[in-house]
Amino acid sequence: MTKRDSLLARDAFEEWRKDPEFVAAYDALEEEFALAEALIKARAQASMTQEDVAKAMGTTQAAIARLESGRSMPSTRTLQRFADATGTKLRIRFEKPKSSAKVS
Repeated sequence: MTKRDSLLARDAFEEWRKDPEFVAAYDALEEEFALAEALIKARAQASMTQEDVAKAMGTTQAAIARLESGRSMPSTRTLQRFADATGTKLRIRFEKPKSSAKVS
């Protein structure tokens, strides 16, 4: 992705964030987006392509693209294999929601 593409994507995202329906849908998918972002970041920091990660994991580039799309929730085994392939450490943690409502 070029710098221009990145700027266009950011501008489009900022425009969409003005739409309450988009915000609600985006927020509902926060965990999936966070996972996708973490996978892409780990791969980028390892200076690897999707094909590189796929070879290291013994899978296909298409499988890595699906993982990074955020449309599915991979198993912890798959996440560990991704971490091993990218030279990172898998950490899973539990956090309270940002807008946690008290339950009586």
